[in-house]
Amino acid sequence: MPHLSSAVSSPIPAVVSTPEQAFSLLELPDEALFAGADRLRRAAFGKRVSLCAIINARSGDCGMDCRFCSQSRHNRTPIAAFPLLEPAVLHRRILDLARWPVRHIGIVTSGGALQREELEQVLDVLRQLPEAVRRRVCTSFGRLAPDALQTLAREGVRRFHHNLETSRSFYPRICTTQRWEQRYATAQHVRAAGLSVCTGGLFGLGESWGDRIELAFSLRELGVDSVPINFLHPHPQTPLADRPPLAADEALRIIALFRHILPDTTLRICGGRPETLGDRQADIFRAGANALMTGDYLTTHGCAVEQDCALIAAAGLEVLHP
Repeated sequence: MPHLSSAVSSPIPAVVSTPEQAFSLLELPDEALFAGADRLRRAAFGKRVSLCAIINARSGDCGMDCRFCSQSRHNRTPIAAFPLLEPAVLHRRILDLARWPVRHIGIVTSGGALQREELEQVLDVLRQLPEAVRRRVCTSFGRLAPDALQTLAREGVRRFHHNLETSRSFYPRICTTQRWEQRYATAQHVRAAGLSVCTGGLFGLGESWGDRIELAFSLRELGVDSVPINFLHPHPQTPLADRPPLAADEALRIIALFRHILPDTTLRICGGRPETLGDRQADIFRAGANALMTGDYLTTHGCAVEQDCALIAAAGLEVLHP
């Protein structure tokens, strides 16, 4: 296998700027691909690893028909469904996560978009938080209109999350109740409102490498700040329930590919990490990731924050504290 030096001196640049160059990267063996990604990660982020954690603030009964999602009312996955958390409960859960070494505390709600009166309920909770905690809160409220996003920004929210999920080309095979272009437009509105943009995707849906490259360049066009990289954890009684999980090698190559296309962007490894990577979770850093989601996901269990902090320390890296 070629060493990093041979990969860098080849016609393929360390940072790729065209889809054709990205396809050429896939011809590299793991050693060279990961070495380049690791070098780019260290150049942009040093030894720092950023953690985030989320709160499932409204679960299930979503009108979207996303084929992978346990929260869609079109699917029959046995999950706990509940309306928007009571203000006191949400307030307490935010403060509980604020004790963790996480830079971002995400409030996530199911559904196409959070309604205005529900948005006001959440904002009332945020106004009661200490400033040091409030600045760590980010929100994931679906396809909010520009004026609602501007309201969030005025109230001190700094980041909004809204995934593209997959490429424009593949998206119609995953969801028919929303167009990919609507997702893209929401991310644009987030940026226009002055919010940090957290936008990524889900892998293992049956998409091709071409779809993955297309998604990476769409994120590059948007100029996103943080890219959540999720791997399909097939949920029972969804249309994708029988899809085999991605192999760890393939998942790691996805991370490395995205690092070469998005050299200065935070790559945050999120859902499906334990199931897909197993005992190779520490390799995400070698593949170019500089952030991860800790704790539980929306409807599945994740890794304890103590476990993830130990994983980071064992890799010779440091948790970036709030």
